[in-house]
Amino acid sequence: MKKILSLGLATAMVVGTLAGCGGNKPAETTAAPETTTAAATDASKAPETTAAGGTTDIVWWAFPTFGVDTGYEQEVVDAFTAKNPDINVKVEYIDFTSGPDKLTAALTSGTAPDILFDAPGRIIEFGEAGYLVPLDDMLDELKSDLTSQSLIETCVGADGTAWMYPISSSPFYMGLNKEALEKADALQYVNLEGDRTWTTENFVKMCEALRDAAPTQVPGIVYCGGQGGDQGTRALVNNLYGASIVGDDGKWNISENGIKALTLLKSMYDSKAIDAGFDMAAADELQKFQQETAAMTFCFGTSSEITYASDDFTQLSVPFPSESGKPSLEYLVNGFAIFDNKDEARAEASKKFVKFICDDAEWGPKSVVKTNAFPVRTSFGDLYPGDEHKAMLASWSQYYGPYYNTRAGFAAMRPLWFNMLQQVFNGTDPQAAADEFNASANSN
Repeated sequence: MKKILSLGLATAMVVGTLAGCGGNKPAETTAAPETTTAAATDASKAPETTAAGGTTDIVWWAFPTFGVDTGYEQEVVDAFTAKNPDINVKVEYIDFTSGPDKLTAALTSGTAPDILFDAPGRIIEFGEAGYLVPLDDMLDELKSDLTSQSLIETCVGADGTAWMYPISSSPFYMGLNKEALEKADALQYVNLEGDRTWTTENFVKMCEALRDAAPTQVPGIVYCGGQGGDQGTRALVNNLYGASIVGDDGKWNISENGIKALTLLKSMYDSKAIDAGFDMAAADELQKFQQETAAMTFCFGTSSEITYASDDFTQLSVPFPSESGKPSLEYLVNGFAIFDNKDEARAEASKKFVKFICDDAEWGPKSVVKTNAFPVRTSFGDLYPGDEHKAMLASWSQYYGPYYNTRAGFAAMRPLWFNMLQQVFNGTDPQAAADEFNASANSN
C-alpha cells in the first residue's frame, strides 16, 4: 500500500537536500511550471499511453538542474525523438519553490509524470513509498563504470532497490577569500598544492590570524538558523576530528570525536576566531562571503562558485580540514526517477529516454556539463579539458564519504542538527547537546 508523503516533509526535503547550499542550484522562481511546447501535458491530467500515430507519450518534469531557461531539455528531447520517433516526450519545468507541492499534489491525485530529474533525498523517499519503478537493471549495467562505488548508496533504498539513475555528481567544500587571507598573513596555513588537503591545526591558526588582523568583519560563520545547506556544518564538525553522523549500528549519532569538534568550535566562538549565525542558513552565509563580511564559506560547490562570485576578490576552493589531513566530503548527486503509472510501455519508454540523456555517446557528456558537475561514469573521462580547477574538484571524488541523505529519519534529523548547534554556541555542554540530539534523532 502506498504511503502518502506529507506536504511538510516534501517541502522540508527541497529546502536543503535539493537546494544544497542555497547557491548550489540556479535561481528559483515561484512561477507555475511552463511547458516547452503547446502540446505539453497538463500536470493535472495523466497522459495517454499511445497517440494516434502509435507513439508512446511520456512526460518529464524537470527542476532547473540544467540551468534556468537554457532550452537544453527540449534540445535533448528533440535529439532523442529524432532517433526514436515512436516515443513522444513532453517536458514540464518545475521550480524549487512550487515544485515540491506540485509533486505532492500529482502523487495524491494519481497524475504523476513519468520522469523526474531530481536528487536522491526525495527520489528515494518516493521509491520507499511505492511510487517509483525499480531501476535495478539499469544500475546493474552502470556499476562497473561508476567513478566511485559509494555512488550506489545514493541510488538505492533501505532494501537495496535502485530508485535513481545517476548522471553527475560534485563535492561540497569550503571557499576562502584569498586577498583577505593575504592581508592577515593567514594564507601560509592553507595548502594550495596538489589536492589542497589541510589540517585542523592550520584551520584554527588561519581563523585566529583572520580574527587578529580583521580584514573582514568576522573570520567565518557557522550558520545554524535553518536546515538549508546544513551539510556544510555537518561536514565541518565531522571532518575536524574524523567523526561521523551515523554510528556503526546505523543510527544517527554524534560520536566522541564529533563532541570534540563541537567543543573546539565553541572555544573558537568564545575567542571570536569564528562566529555563529543564529538566524542564518547557508544562503545567508554565502552572501556574507560574497560581500566580504566573512573570509570563508562552509557551503561552497560548483554552482555556488558562480552564483556567489565577486569581482572584488579571488575565491579559493579547499576541502574541509581534518586532523589526519584526509577529508571526508559530502557531495551532490543528480539523477532520474521513473514513476510507476501502471503502464509498462510508458515505463520502458521512460527508461530508454533516461538512458539516452545519461549514456548516449554525444548527449550523455553534454548533459553532464550542463549540470556544471562531474560524470559518474569513468568512461566519460575529463569533460573539462584544460580546466585545472575543475580537474582538482573532480579529483576530490576520492574523498567522498558515506552518503546518509537517503537513510530513514534524515528529514527529521535535520532541524535537530541546527538546533543542537545553537545550543552549543549558547553555552550548553557539547556532550549534553549531543546526547539530546542522538536521543531525539532516533526516537521515531
